[in-house]
Amino acid sequence: MVPTGSYGTWPSPIDGALAASHDGMPEYVGVIGDEVWWTAPRPAEGGRRALMRRRADGAEESVLPAPWNVRSRVIEYGGRPWAGVLTGAGRPLVVFVHFPDQRLYAYEPDSGAEPRPLTPVSAVGGGLRWVDPTIRPDADEVWCVLEEFTGESPTDVRRVIVAVPLDGSAAGDRGAVRELSDGQHRFVTGPRLSPDGRQAAWIGWDHPRMPWDGTEVMLGQVAADGPFAEVRTVAGGPEESIPQVGWTADGQLLIASDRSGWWNLYRGPEATPLCARDEEFAGPLWKIGLQWFQPLENGLIAVIHGAGTTTLGILDPETAELVDAAGPWTAWASTLAVHGTRVVGVAASPRSGYEVVELDTRTGRTRVIGSAHDDAVDPAYCPEPQIRTFTGPDSRDIHAHIYPPHSPDRIAPADELPPYVVWAHGGPTGHAPLVLDLEIAYFTSRGIGVAEVNYGGSAGYGREYRNRLREQWGVVDVEDCAAVARALAAEGTADPARLAIRGGSAGGWTTAASLAFTDVYACGTVLFPILDLTDWASADGTHDFESQYLESLIGPFAQVPDRYRDRSPAQHAESVTAPFLLLQGLDDVICPPVQCERFLAQMAGRGIPHAYLTFEGEGHGFRKADTLIRALEAELSLYAQTFGISRPDVPALELDK
Repeated sequence: MVPTGSYGTWPSPIDGALAASHDGMPEYVGVIGDEVWWTAPRPAEGGRRALMRRRADGAEESVLPAPWNVRSRVIEYGGRPWAGVLTGAGRPLVVFVHFPDQRLYAYEPDSGAEPRPLTPVSAVGGGLRWVDPTIRPDADEVWCVLEEFTGESPTDVRRVIVAVPLDGSAAGDRGAVRELSDGQHRFVTGPRLSPDGRQAAWIGWDHPRMPWDGTEVMLGQVAADGPFAEVRTVAGGPEESIPQVGWTADGQLLIASDRSGWWNLYRGPEATPLCARDEEFAGPLWKIGLQWFQPLENGLIAVIHGAGTTTLGILDPETAELVDAAGPWTAWASTLAVHGTRVVGVAASPRSGYEVVELDTRTGRTRVIGSAHDDAVDPAYCPEPQIRTFTGPDSRDIHAHIYPPHSPDRIAPADELPPYVVWAHGGPTGHAPLVLDLEIAYFTSRGIGVAEVNYGGSAGYGREYRNRLREQWGVVDVEDCAAVARALAAEGTADPARLAIRGGSAGGWTTAASLAFTDVYACGTVLFPILDLTDWASADGTHDFESQYLESLIGPFAQVPDRYRDRSPAQHAESVTAPFLLLQGLDDVICPPVQCERFLAQMAGRGIPHAYLTFEGEGHGFRKADTLIRALEAELSLYAQTFGISRPDVPALELDK
C-alpha cells in the first residue's frame, strides 16, 4: 500500500543537482560532411556552451575543451554562433564565437592546431560581436552579422552584414573586415546566398518594431569585392513579420510570413502560399539565425509546424502535401539542418528532454543521434501534463499546461487539495512548450502542482493571440494567469489558499505585477525581472534590442507616461502584501540588478517576508549548476514556509521583513 502524505511533503529523488544537470538544451545543429554538429549546455562547467560532434561511426564528442564557450552576445540573446565546412583536404573547418571575448575564431579540430582569432577586440562600449556565420571557402571569407558599439551606451550600436577574411588578417585590424550591407536597418540577420551565388537575401527591421511585429526581406546582388549591389525590399512591412528567408534548390526565394495571421511558407516574389493553414510554420525571432524550414535537394522542404505543440514535417511545395515524421516529440526547437535525404533537428516530449533527432526522408525513419535523453530518475516520478484551454475575461481563450502533483511513493489525504504554482514564461512573446522539465518535476514529485500559462501575447497561436498584449502588458498577462489559478481552485484542482506564481524576465514582471495588483497568490518567486517601466525605457535602462519594446507593449512613452508608472510594481510596492523571493544575476544587462535594488528599497520596513539572492557571474537566465541548485532550493523553501509544509531536506530560506 502506498503511504499517505500531505501535499508538498513527499520525498523525491529529483533533487536540485539532478534538475540542474539537465538544464538547457542542444542548439544550432549543422552538418559537416557526414557528421552532425551542435552546441550543448554544460551547467557543471560554469554554464558554458560546448561544440559537439557526432562522427560518422556514431561516436559523440566535445570538440573544444573548457574554457572555450561557443555563444554569441549579439542583441544579448545571441544566435547561431558557429558554421562549418569540409576543407579541400576533407577535414572539418569551423568558425565560432567565443563568449568571453566575442571574437570569431577558426578551428580545424583534426589538424592539431589551436583555434586562431579572425576578428579584433574593441574597447568601445560592448565591443565587436559576431553571429550567424556562413563560410565561403571559394572567397576565403566568413559572412556574418557584425554588432559594433560606437559609444558607451547600450544603444550606441550599429549592425551590418560583413565579410571576415579566413586568413586571419582582420584579427588585429577592423579595417580588414569588408562591409556588405549599408546599415540601412537597425537589425539584420545573416545573408542567405542563392544557389547560383549571384544574390543574397536577408531580413532587416528597425525600432520601435520587434521582429514579430514587422520585418523586411532585402535582396542584393553579390559583388566581387564590394558591398551588395542593387539592394531592394522584396517582401515584408511594418505589420508583416518574416523571421526566416531561404532558397529552393532551383533558386526560388522562400519566406516564412504571417501575412495571413499565421506564419506560413511562401515562394517567389509573388509570394505563392505553399501550405496555407491556421498553424505556425515559424516563430518569433528572439535570436539571430533561427530556422524553422530547410529545403532539400529534391525540392521538398523540411518544416517545423503546429499550433501550440510542434512537429517536424516534409512539405511538397507543388501539392501542399505535408507528411509528419513519426515519433513522440511535441516540441521541435527552431533549428534544422539537411544533408541529402537526411533532416536533423532538436526535439523533446513530455517524457524526454531535448535531444538531437534525425529523419531519413527515404524511409520515414526517425532516430535519436545525439544528446540522447536518459531517464536519470524513474519516469514514474515525472508528471503527466494536461493540455487545457481556460476562459479568461471577455470570454477569451487561455492556453495552459497543467502538471498535477504525482509520485509513486505517496498519495495525499482524500480531504486535502494541493498547492499550485503558476509559471509565467519570459518574452513575453515566448511560449511554454509541452516537454519534460525536471524543474517542474522537482515540484510535482514533492506534491506541488504547476500550471504553465501561455497567456495572451504568447507565440504559437497566431498573430491575433500575440497582439492581445499590445499596450496591455501588465494587464492581459496578469489577468490570464489569475484566471487559470482561480479556475483550478474553483474546480477543486488546487487549494485556493495555497497558490503561488513564479516567472523570470518578462515572467518576473508578470509575477511581480500579479503580487502587486491581485490578491490571488499567497507568495511569488521573481527571477531577473523588469520592475520599473520608466527606468527600463530610459536610454541606459536595458539593451538595444528591447529598448523600445515597451512602445508596443505599453504604448508610446511620450503619449502615455502615466501608464508606465501606473503599471510598474516598483511604483506600487505598498500593494505587495505576500511573501516573495527575488533572484538576480549580477551580470544581467537586460534586466539590471538596479531594478531589484530600488524595489527592495521601497519594501524596506513594511514587514513583508522576502529574500533577495544574487549570483556573481550570472547574466539574464541562470546557467551555472550551483546557481540553479540554490535557486530551486530557495524557491521550495519559500513555498514550504508560506504553505506550512515541512521540508528539512533543503536549506531554510531566511526571510527578511
